[in-house]
Amino acid sequence: MAAPRSGAPRDGGGRSGGRPPRRRSAFTPPKKVRLRDGEGTPLAPASTSGEAAEPHREDGERLQKVLARAGFGSRRACEALISGGRVRVDGEIVHEQGVRVDPASQVIHVDGRRLQLDETKLTLVLNKPRGVVSAMSDPEGRRDLSEFTAEHSQRLYHVGRLDYETEGLLLLTNDGELAHRLTHPSFEVDKTYVCRFDAPGGAPRGLVKALREGVELEDGLARADRARVLAQDGREAVVEVTLHEGRNRIVRRMFASQGFELTALMRTRIGPVLLGDLPTGATRELTGRELGTLMAEVGL
Repeated sequence: MAAPRSGAPRDGGGRSGGRPPRRRSAFTPPKKVRLRDGEGTPLAPASTSGEAAEPHREDGERLQKVLARAGFGSRRACEALISGGRVRVDGEIVHEQGVRVDPASQVIHVDGRRLQLDETKLTLVLNKPRGVVSAMSDPEGRRDLSEFTAEHSQRLYHVGRLDYETEGLLLLTNDGELAHRLTHPSFEVDKTYVCRFDAPGGAPRGLVKALREGVELEDGLARADRARVLAQDGREAVVEVTLHEGRNRIVRRMFASQGFELTALMRTRIGPVLLGDLPTGATRELTGRELGTLMAEVGL
């Protein structure tokens, strides 16, 4: 197992001017790890509107075309969704292929997932590099998130934060309600991290058990929902943890409580959204399926 790169400064101090040099990722998760999209993700109940309403809009757009544009496959695949009773418009199940809808004024669900059809809304996945602050600007002149959003005209905000030295999945959006719900503790959206640390002789047998059962931190008990060892070679170990808490530096502090300082930390999942093989520093727009599932998870 290759050791993580080290030696780069942790902040912008000591520079004569300009931005600090770009830094390469210190950590690449094991390729054999594959998390299934949407595993354990609850589906939102179909919307209800009291009295039954006629979903058809004579001057609207064909429903299967709207579904295809939202990322639900070919026209034929979308027709199958409709005929299978898996699509609701304003709370009503639609079976007929000729139904036309108005995406701007009607609410559409597929398998309980609401479609986000507002074209002014944008939600991106960023693979944040190490050495980047989770802010759109930085008074110290360090690299910040504005570097990765310059091509978008919308004003985007980061959903939560990743530490300066932590890399991986960060959501950027201009959807204020979605951002609020994703960061609100009442919705308990879980997040997965892959953690690397020095472990001569391998990870202790009791480490994963301790993380699952909970460790005492200065601000209370912290418990991983799931934890497992991914790899170890006698020098280093890699452990994956999933938790729904968002306390400051909670993952690093949990390992520190057991005597381990993380040498690399990467977030690989937020709810149903996976980092996948997105290159470091790259962004991509959420698919319609991802966005619908994410919205369902926070009750939208």
